[in-house]
Amino acid sequence: MIVRPIARGSGAVYGGAVTPRQIDQFCAALPAATRSVQWEGVIVFKVGGKMFCLIAPRDHSVGRVCFKCAEEHYEALSRSEGFRPAPYLARAKWVALDDPAILTSAETRAYIRRAHAVIAAGLPKKKRAELGL
Repeated sequence: MIVRPIARGSGAVYGGAVTPRQIDQFCAALPAATRSVQWEGVIVFKVGGKMFCLIAPRDHSVGRVCFKCAEEHYEALSRSEGFRPAPYLARAKWVALDDPAILTSAETRAYIRRAHAVIAAGLPKKKRAELGL
């Protein structure tokens, strides 16, 4: 597995529903995010070596897009329309979206930004400082 830092750009997600490519670009723009490809073509975004978002090929068992939830939001979100507990990751409070188009751009960005923040907050203080977080 190769992990490389992401070049920052203007890959923000705008407008209505989003595509997996736009989600990829948005994740890449988050502070200290790294991108790798693992598990049969799943794009994995990490901060400080910890996963916060997955983008899977169409019809993959984990769902099209998965991300970490704040523990206090997991139960409600995992039962919301269009969401489900993420296979293999549900016990760590991850949810899956089979169709990311059910969310608006703003909703998608908010969930992914929150996933990044939850993971970053759980990193050791020294690691956060190294990453500029």
